[in-house]
Amino acid sequence: MARYIGIDIGTSQVRVAVLSTGYKRTRVEALQEVALTDAPSVDDAVASAARALLPHSDGVAAAIDGDSSFVHRLSLPATARKQLQEVLPFELEAQMPIDIAELVWDFRVLRGTSPSAPIDVMAAAARTTHVQARIDLIKRALGREPDRIGCGPLAMSNLALLTPELRGVAPIAIVDLGSRRTEVTVLQNGEASFVRTLSRGVAGLPDTAPALVSDLRQTLLAFLAVSDQPVAEVILIGGGANAAGADAYLAHQLGIPVRGLPALEVELATPELALALPRFGKAIALATGLTGKALDLNLRSGSLAYQRGYGILKEKAPLLSGLAAALAVSFVFSSWAELRGLGREHELLGQALQAQSQNALGEGTSDPERVEELLTKAKSKDEQDPMPHMDGFDVMVEISNDVPTNVVHDVEELEMQRGHVKLTGIVGTTADAQAIASKVGENHCVADPKVVKVTQVVNGDRQKYVLEFDAKCPEDGAPKKKPKAEEKPAEETP
Repeated sequence: MARYIGIDIGTSQVRVAVLSTGYKRTRVEALQEVALTDAPSVDDAVASAARALLPHSDGVAAAIDGDSSFVHRLSLPATARKQLQEVLPFELEAQMPIDIAELVWDFRVLRGTSPSAPIDVMAAAARTTHVQARIDLIKRALGREPDRIGCGPLAMSNLALLTPELRGVAPIAIVDLGSRRTEVTVLQNGEASFVRTLSRGVAGLPDTAPALVSDLRQTLLAFLAVSDQPVAEVILIGGGANAAGADAYLAHQLGIPVRGLPALEVELATPELALALPRFGKAIALATGLTGKALDLNLRSGSLAYQRGYGILKEKAPLLSGLAAALAVSFVFSSWAELRGLGREHELLGQALQAQSQNALGEGTSDPERVEELLTKAKSKDEQDPMPHMDGFDVMVEISNDVPTNVVHDVEELEMQRGHVKLTGIVGTTADAQAIASKVGENHCVADPKVVKVTQVVNGDRQKYVLEFDAKCPEDGAPKKKPKAEEKPAEETP
């Protein structure tokens, strides 16, 4: 389970949210805030709020202020889709009052209606020195660098990942009411399509309420001018979200529904955290951006891109040591279990070998070398192979070899049963038949060759003869008989 920390550094408070993520679940582990008036410096406030939560964390995210960044929505031709990395620097430089070389920037392509429609790109940039200053602040306070640096109000678009109510087609404005600053993010289809930072917050209320409402009204009209679609609803988060009657007052003044943060699809470590979720909305959004599904932009890019070094290994050393120890114990246990299993299997196989050797060889033993020795002795006493040295094929080959080359010989029938051969053949003369019989008789495996019958072929002058003999080689010998069991002497009858 991964554990992420989002740090929202406001004008009067530092708020920290800790999220842990697992398979299809997100859990809010802790919410912590420290007032800047209660700490000697911003560094000390960040350290007080986040240092105790840092152990076992997998990432830290923060953001620069909206008034320190440049956010532009650009419309580019569809043909520029494959060259956005090359085209955007020139488009941004035309919008910026400073040289593009002094900036770090990031962008996101918004959902389009069709592949041939113009490409809408939400791009953000900030001075490299401003982003580096925020990185250095986190490093001084916590002893480690942040993994991501968000851009002002754009970070709040990550809240759409935690609730489907913010992913609708109708525009929804998320208003982060801070003490001296208000950030507005308009979501459409779950993406940030318009953002603005107002240099007025809730610090002067109720005297400054009309001016704040005027600024919000102008912001909503500015969105209407670029989208031709009015904002359907306003969601309040931040420190001013819990002000009594704030939602009703703004709804009356703006003429659209205003409510607090809708229920997030997260688990809570304690029930008390539910009341604090709207106040920590931006910190939660920053932590959500570390999960790998961020909808906002990351200004920690270019020359400031985060490089993981040996510091992460030092930070994770206790955890890595514990994992190594667990792996070592698991390996030892697994090896012991496997050896024990093999020992048991060896024992069972030894018992089976002993039983088989007793049945087959007359001696029970589990020693493989002894069994091999007994098998060698048993093989030496085996009966001879019953297959004869001369079979029917050998007889045919022998007769073919014994026929003189000047004799035309046809085999009409060849029969062999129990070593007795009967050959019916056709030759030119009776003398040829006798010559073949004599030649066959020279083979040491042939006994008593006799021409038992000679007749003339019907309608021909050739002679048909019948030759009989026994085919048995001396090597075949007589089969060994198994020794009979000694008969027990008959019992004498009284």
